[in-house]
Amino acid sequence: MRETVLRSRSAGLAILPAIMLAGCINIDAPNEPIVIELNINIRQEVIYRLAEDAASTIEENEDIF
Repeated sequence: MRETVLRSRSAGLAILPAIMLAGCINIDAPNEPIVIELNINIRQEVIYRLAEDAASTIEENEDIF
């Protein structure tokens, strides 16, 4: 019984600061939109794919090349 009382008091003391600070915390959305700038270079990947496709095309059609 005594342990239950101590646990409930401890829980109450742990929650008390959160309740007291709840009115002090404000979360607002920004007035301006969030801008994320991404600089991605995909040229190398495209060239690699083209080179791979060209190599397979040459292998498949050796008589043309």
